[in-house]
Amino acid sequence: MVDAVLYDPADALLSERDMKTMNNRKRIATWIGCVAIAFMPAFALAERVKDISQVQGVRGNQLVGYGLVVGLDSSGDQVTQTPFTVQSIKSMLAQLGVNVPPNINPQTKNVAAVMVHAELPPFSKPGQTIDVTVSSMGNAKSLRGGALLMTPLKGINGEIYAIAQGSLIVSGFGAEGADGSSVTVNTPSAGRIPNGATVERSIPSPFDNEPKITLNLHSPDFTTAQRLAASINNTLGEGIASPVDAVSVDVRAPVSAAAKVEFLSILENLPVDPAAASAKVVVNSRSGTIVIGSDVRIKEAAVAHGNLTVRISEDYQVSQPGAFAQGGQTVVTPGSEVAIEEDDARMFVLSPGVSLQELVDAVNQVGAAPGDVIAVLEALQQAGAMSAQLIVI
Repeated sequence: MVDAVLYDPADALLSERDMKTMNNRKRIATWIGCVAIAFMPAFALAERVKDISQVQGVRGNQLVGYGLVVGLDSSGDQVTQTPFTVQSIKSMLAQLGVNVPPNINPQTKNVAAVMVHAELPPFSKPGQTIDVTVSSMGNAKSLRGGALLMTPLKGINGEIYAIAQGSLIVSGFGAEGADGSSVTVNTPSAGRIPNGATVERSIPSPFDNEPKITLNLHSPDFTTAQRLAASINNTLGEGIASPVDAVSVDVRAPVSAAAKVEFLSILENLPVDPAAASAKVVVNSRSGTIVIGSDVRIKEAAVAHGNLTVRISEDYQVSQPGAFAQGGQTVVTPGSEVAIEEDDARMFVLSPGVSLQELVDAVNQVGAAPGDVIAVLEALQQAGAMSAQLIVI
């Protein structure tokens, strides 16, 4: 015999209330979790695989071509000084059925010979468009207002992969006065054509047939390569990834293209904690720019640096004979005066393990110029008191 279960509407009402309470609690918990993630410290957020590496073989290819820009406002090539422009005009007209006598050279001022270059992105398919850059090859003053005629773009193997044509966008301009004075802003002899080339042929990619993929780090580092492989193995399974060297990490991947795309979409979003970069000091001796990394440390050292100023003044004296002297000759004799001034050298002491901020403060206290700071940094490295790599560019 089965006991009957009586249905009580109060129980149903209580269950609905419990469900609403549970849903509200879930919403609150989710909201708190989102807020906690939003305000999480920056150091707790690792970088994605796609931000620190790239898939080997997935890259762009450079294209280049030669063409003509027409429609210029008398700012094109001077055909008397650029014979290749005349030759190109004759060749183009001949292809269009216009025959120019061999002894006639068109005197055009609104045509310029240009070089066209572009980058063909990976996996580009026929019919897609890419941006192109157009640069003057002759002595054209400006390409503003011009239009590029149909120009084939070739790869390193000589095959045509795209066709470029369209109106140029030139950001620079120039003006010239009657007395020969001129003003030029930016570079009027170069411009761009957005979506100015149509892809005619795709480049085969080894991505489709390889049983594995290789990730190449943007910055070589053994620690980062090991952490990248560990992150992949912890998420996708042991033995999936193995580091090859400081740059490359091999990853086993599905063979089929569809599965490989899905696999890479998961792989490139995995978090990785890259290793801290090595301590470096980069110096640009031409501009005086100095970039010091945060991990640079200085050992205990005393530094004294003074300025040496050399002044050379030239004074020309004229020696000539008297008014009624005979056989005399006027002679100009230079008189040079050299003076050397050396400012008092100020010494400052750097304590062991001094940080970047303390080093900058110590250098600023003595009023050292960028050139003086470069000399101080070079001397510190030679003395073995700076734990960093000094790179001079």
